[in-house]
Amino acid sequence: MFDWISIDNVELLIEKYKLLGPWFSVFLTSVEAFLPFLPLFVIVVANAGAYGLFWGFMLSWLATVVGSYLFFLMIRYFGNHRLLQKLKGQKQVKQLIHWVDVRGFTPLFVLLCLPFTPIVVVNTVAGLSHLKKKYYFLTLLISKPVMIFLISYLGSDLRAILSSPMKIVVSCLIIAVIWALGKWIERYLTKRVERDLRNIKSRK
Repeated sequence: MFDWISIDNVELLIEKYKLLGPWFSVFLTSVEAFLPFLPLFVIVVANAGAYGLFWGFMLSWLATVVGSYLFFLMIRYFGNHRLLQKLKGQKQVKQLIHWVDVRGFTPLFVLLCLPFTPIVVVNTVAGLSHLKKKYYFLTLLISKPVMIFLISYLGSDLRAILSSPMKIVVSCLIIAVIWALGKWIERYLTKRVERDLRNIKSRK
């Protein structure tokens, strides 16, 4: 089933992807913010493989920032829609929105730095909060490079990684550590949300 997976075949796929042009890469990376089932990790790796570390990174970084910010603006614009108001009324979402209103920049920055954070959730919560537009754009702009550069670095020289079992193991370990760290931070932030909200209620 996986006999076709080889270094040459992967490079051939990337070359075909490159023929579609950088604008297609920009579109695909941007639209991932609206369609979370698209694998951002794979798209960023493909961009780095097709255009090199620097241009692949720049393309992925700016495109994902634009896509996320457009999604945020869409949620902000349609915030009074019945469906979004119903979502906003859910207890967990309501708590997250309130916490973002209280804490602002820091929790969003941390979440956006993590490669496996469900970006659609973060963008939605930010859009429904009272966070100023310019602050969220700045948050996206300075948080995304951390995640994008790491993935781009892994994808910039696939032949070197795929031809070396040790590099494959190291890459998988790095991804696993990042995933585990992300899950730990998410759990920590969830507990922090609950604690902060309890403290706010106790002061009233």
